[in-house]
Amino acid sequence: MITRRKFVKKSSMGGSALLAAAVVPFYILPSKPKLGEQILGHGDFKYKVETQWGNLDPKVFPVNNCHEMVMDRKGRLFMLTDHPKNNVLIYDRSGKLLGSWTLNLSSAHGLTIHEAGGEEYLYITDPGSGRVLKSTLEGDVVFELDSPDKIGEYDRKMFFRPTETAIGSNGDIYVADGYGSQYILQYNSQGEFIRKFGGDSFLQPDKFKQVHGVTLDTRDPNNPSLLCTARIKNSFKRFSLDGKYLETFYLPGAFVSRPVIDGDNIYSGVCFGMEKGNYNLALNKGFVTILDRENKVVSNPGGTKPKYKNGKLKLMLQDQTVFKNCHDVCVDGDKNLYVCQWNANGVYPYKLHRI
Repeated sequence: MITRRKFVKKSSMGGSALLAAAVVPFYILPSKPKLGEQILGHGDFKYKVETQWGNLDPKVFPVNNCHEMVMDRKGRLFMLTDHPKNNVLIYDRSGKLLGSWTLNLSSAHGLTIHEAGGEEYLYITDPGSGRVLKSTLEGDVVFELDSPDKIGEYDRKMFFRPTETAIGSNGDIYVADGYGSQYILQYNSQGEFIRKFGGDSFLQPDKFKQVHGVTLDTRDPNNPSLLCTARIKNSFKRFSLDGKYLETFYLPGAFVSRPVIDGDNIYSGVCFGMEKGNYNLALNKGFVTILDRENKVVSNPGGTKPKYKNGKLKLMLQDQTVFKNCHDVCVDGDKNLYVCQWNANGVYPYKLHRI
């Protein structure tokens, strides 16, 4: 309830949210990006990869996992990592570091940007501590949502491990409990709880296994909806804004991360894949998948060419060993991609230059 909402003053984080732009070393970037020779992707979505795009001194700006990335209206790229020394690294599109700050979160995971009242804000989830925070772009915490167990929506046996947020056009906040009890929890813009939907099931179509991501799909402006990840089911699921199940897009072989809407397309990092003849989840088999307006896969950078037979999508696999475990994709105005990876030996984001 609103009375329980936690407003956190700028100073209440113990000075942890520090914009470090003033102490960022000056990096001399190469005049031309160093691109690999491999061509990734299919059809109109082909790329060359720049693996050194976001490289920094790991002793100064360490990362464990590069979880997610968003772009603000100035074109700055905000990348979320779970290293508590610098949860957020801010880049320009050439890979130059512009700044960093931290909230001292050791499992920072989900990052969403939203504009309200002329200002942009970040929503950050931390599944390890069960926290959902709203902050300014400078790292000042505005408020923290009440967890569902504190407002009587979860009992003591239910885990709350939020992985992602999406913000509706009216400011409603949707939280994906992807590592917890498999619900989407809806709050209003003031942090008051509205409802939850979904739940845990392999077989029921309106429920999830690892509801890892959620996003607002506005490609049909007259019928905005929610796209939710059911990673273990190799699927995206569409729900109405009030939680009614609508449909499923099955993506065989692709253990997808959150859906990212850009124009008519959906982009997603495939965190885990399969191997031919073995349908179990496999590490280090990631790639990127791209869907068109009709929600058909049109390109798999790093993966096999998408094929349909009698209208059904065939199994998709890793085809080029470029990525390990793709956790998120950010798209810039030139349709280049920035790929964040989980469990990839501490690599910084790769840039895929569209060709």
